[in-house]
Amino acid sequence: MDQRIKLRIEYLRANLRYLNDVELAEYNRLTGQHLTHQQQHQAPQQTHQTSQAIQSMQSDQTYHSSKSYHQAPNFESNSSSDGYNKHHHPRPTKKPKNKKKRKKVSFWKKLRRFLLLVIVLMIGFFIYGYHRGKSKAPEGLKTEKFSGQKTPSGATNILILGTDQRDFQTTGDARSDSIMVMQVNAKDNKVKLVSFMRDTLVYQPGVSQYGADTKINVAYNIGEQDDHQGAEYMREVLKKNFDIDIQYYALVNFNSFATVIDSLYPMGVKIDAKFSTIDGQAVKSVDVPDDLNWTPEHQDPIQKIKVGPQRMDGRTLLNYARFRKDDEGDFGRTKRQQQVMQAIMSGVKSPLTLFTGSSALGTIKGVTSTNVSDFFMLTHAPGLALDAAKGIESYTVPENGDWVDALDQYGGSGLLIDFDKYQAKLKNLLG
Repeated sequence: MDQRIKLRIEYLRANLRYLNDVELAEYNRLTGQHLTHQQQHQAPQQTHQTSQAIQSMQSDQTYHSSKSYHQAPNFESNSSSDGYNKHHHPRPTKKPKNKKKRKKVSFWKKLRRFLLLVIVLMIGFFIYGYHRGKSKAPEGLKTEKFSGQKTPSGATNILILGTDQRDFQTTGDARSDSIMVMQVNAKDNKVKLVSFMRDTLVYQPGVSQYGADTKINVAYNIGEQDDHQGAEYMREVLKKNFDIDIQYYALVNFNSFATVIDSLYPMGVKIDAKFSTIDGQAVKSVDVPDDLNWTPEHQDPIQKIKVGPQRMDGRTLLNYARFRKDDEGDFGRTKRQQQVMQAIMSGVKSPLTLFTGSSALGTIKGVTSTNVSDFFMLTHAPGLALDAAKGIESYTVPENGDWVDALDQYGGSGLLIDFDKYQAKLKNLLG
């Protein structure tokens, strides 16, 4: 037997347990055996079978002729000069890979992920509802020029003007019967509301002739006649007379007020209607002008409002807030306006309630001429609602009876006040 075949058999036999199909077939052919795969794995590491096979092969020289040899697989070409096949090393038994254990996600981590998802969805629906409500805005509503100034304290002051403009009127025909400055984002997290009585006499640049001789409510009308700058001119008047810095403004007329209320409160605003005496007599109900239904053909519509707790829709709430024919006059009207603002804002008791009314919030933005940005509305509305739900700190300029009756430059009755005194009070209140 050729020495190289012997070495090959010895090699195959030594690694019998690890031979692949081709190698096992080669081993069976060279040794004349018929080992199966089962027998292959049961074979001992060392036996005498190989030597017997070699002897048998030596007795059969014909079988080991060169022809037979060349019929064998050509392992010589892949072997080194000493006959050892470098490509047939003993194959170690493969150890099964340990499956990586999945890390269990803790309950709290799952909860955090869930809450994050809920928050993202809430924000998404809130923004969607807001823009949906905003899209219902009437055509032609524009933002006026307003050179607002931030407060030194970092709080935000918003000028709120309620005008008596009706649908058939222009802004140049309207006056501001409701003049308020609302402060939000204060360091003490309180919402503060300052109301200015409409007949307060003030100095108006370019208009007043004898100092404080012009009613404050005409400032908006004068500004609107000057290229629609009513809000800006009112800001200048308040800064000149009371030293108040105001950053934003919002204009609300009869229709927009009613639309805002009905959008926010489809079931009405809960409010305790209060009136002073009329001609010295207590009243259980009052006939108030129905301003929203006023037309040139029907100029004296009336609505009866009972005293006491009730729910008011936008039209009724408007008429209630504008009434001033009881014995407290304009001061009583100012108190009712503050009460209405308190009821509106405190009715939203949580961000979730506001979330459900996001479309209404968009409607407010849509029907109101304002320079308050969408970003400010979306980011500050929930916090403002929470602060307002705790109560609004209200203040009236002037305080009840703290004025001197006087005449304006046109001969009309007005209220003359101590400006140094109220500048100090407003600085203490608003910062």
